[in-house]
Amino acid sequence: MLSVELHTHSAQSYDGRDPVELLLQQAEAVGLDALAVTDHDEIAASLEAADIAPEYGLIGIPGSEITSAAGHVLGLGITERIPAGLPFMETLDRIRDLGGIAIIPHPFQGSRHGVAPNISEEELASADAIEVYNSRLLTGRSNRKAERFATTRALPMTAGSDAHIAEMVGQAVTHVASEERTVDGILTAIANGETTVVGERTPWRISFRQASGAVKRRIKYATTDFLSGATGGLIMDSKR
Repeated sequence: MLSVELHTHSAQSYDGRDPVELLLQQAEAVGLDALAVTDHDEIAASLEAADIAPEYGLIGIPGSEITSAAGHVLGLGITERIPAGLPFMETLDRIRDLGGIAIIPHPFQGSRHGVAPNISEEELASADAIEVYNSRLLTGRSNRKAERFATTRALPMTAGSDAHIAEMVGQAVTHVASEERTVDGILTAIANGETTVVGERTPWRISFRQASGAVKRRIKYATTDFLSGATGGLIMDSKR
């Protein structure tokens, strides 16, 4: 049984803070076996993390949190960037065409770009797995709703810390029954439903630190994007 963190963000995300090395250090410190860095609509940092993960005794899973037209989708096992804004089903197709699996994070949290309010139940059920425990919870109601949906539809279930700072890594873990310590082995086991989830609410002090930092970083990105457009210089990738 492997302990896997499937949902984290590095400084490449507009609301992330830390370099991948700090995420990997934390994953190693808390005893994880594998880590996926899933930045918003970006993949370069995730590929870097996957490349150097063995230095920390970890399996690095490449991936991204893709903003489909309906909301967020985790693409795991992909090595190319998938554009934001594509229709939900096309986003899933792109992930699978690249050899990955599609997991739906926080599906019932519309305020955090969950897809459920914008698609049918049949479309939601077409994903390879549902994130049923996200540690950035307020009441837990959305997590329970996701778990009920996945259970009713017999869909594979995962957990994720949704870490935006290194201290959050490992708050929610997916235990994967894979005999192979490889990316393919882990993703195959997830798609086959050979998982159990373990999670804890992200402590308020860490959530507050992450949230306050994210606001500052959003302002920074918005400002640099504006300046980029005003000067004609490429200061920041405005797609983020």
